[in-house]
Amino acid sequence: MAEKVMVAMSGGVDSAGAALLLKEAGYEVSGVTLRLHGYRDRPGLCGSQEDLEEAARAAQRIGIPHTVLDLRGPFQRAVMDRFVSEYERGRTPNPCIDCNREIKFGALLDWALAQGADKLATGHYARVRYEESTGRWLLLRGLDRRKDQSYVLYQLGQRQLSRLVLPVGEHDKPSIRALAAKYGLANAEKPDSQDICFVPGGDYVSFLRSYGRICPVPGDFTDRSGRILGRHRGQECYTVGQRKGLGISAGEPLYVIRKDLERGTVTLGPDEDLYSRELTADHVNLISVPALTAPMRVSAKTRYSQREAPAFAEPLQGGAIRVVFDEPQRAITAGQAVVLYDGERIVGGGTIR
Repeated sequence: MAEKVMVAMSGGVDSAGAALLLKEAGYEVSGVTLRLHGYRDRPGLCGSQEDLEEAARAAQRIGIPHTVLDLRGPFQRAVMDRFVSEYERGRTPNPCIDCNREIKFGALLDWALAQGADKLATGHYARVRYEESTGRWLLLRGLDRRKDQSYVLYQLGQRQLSRLVLPVGEHDKPSIRALAAKYGLANAEKPDSQDICFVPGGDYVSFLRSYGRICPVPGDFTDRSGRILGRHRGQECYTVGQRKGLGISAGEPLYVIRKDLERGTVTLGPDEDLYSRELTADHVNLISVPALTAPMRVSAKTRYSQREAPAFAEPLQGGAIRVVFDEPQRAITAGQAVVLYDGERIVGGGTIR
């Protein structure tokens, strides 16, 4: 009997490609699309009404059953509310990582297994492999390094990885588009979504005001010596490394270097002040190893779009880790993820503290 695989179909070409690859491979495939929020008038956003309809059309064209699963409540609590609370704490969160942990590979995976599925598949560009010698499931980079999405999957555990199929991780983006076009899918040339699904246009400050009921409190811009440079609109309006929109006239370009919640200040400085060699991270999840018991040579990156850099990772008390880079890294930001690599393998990662 063919293995049953439930494909999380977002309405985009990658998840449709995953369904096509699995069907061609002989699996019993069905599709599910998540309703994550109530925004029906924002086309192009993950979970929008447009995406739900696009996914249903793709499933019909592929010839597989399709359903819509309403997870608006869990998504609001686990992703949107946390997004607001992290900004209140002066951090810059990555809600896609939270969604993957709590929603796609949490609530959705549990639901798919309860429906009789053996595996859950997504359109992420990454790979999963079982290693006999260690008895561990591994998360690997996608073969298309330009589209590799292993960074946003680093929090997956062994149970989740054992139930996960990532078909497009073995292919590059052009071949997935060509496959979709071969089957006549309308989303074959659909552009990739860029925005946070519940923050259209990237205007997170408006979202914090309207949804989070946050009223940013103005305060002082200062330099590193404490000299006042001007007034800011509220700490939530800025993130480390930001240059545009500061409204400060100076003889050299200034960037956000640090935010001090207690004093209500935002520190500005030149680009060289953004660089540091060391960070600590908590909420650590390890994949390729069961524990970090000694310093480990890795490569690491602190943003999704960043190129990883050589570093050492070492354990700290309480399950946290310290990462020390060979060369200073730019704009390491609290709330973002640091992800550790060992060649093609994802060692694990944590939330920058």
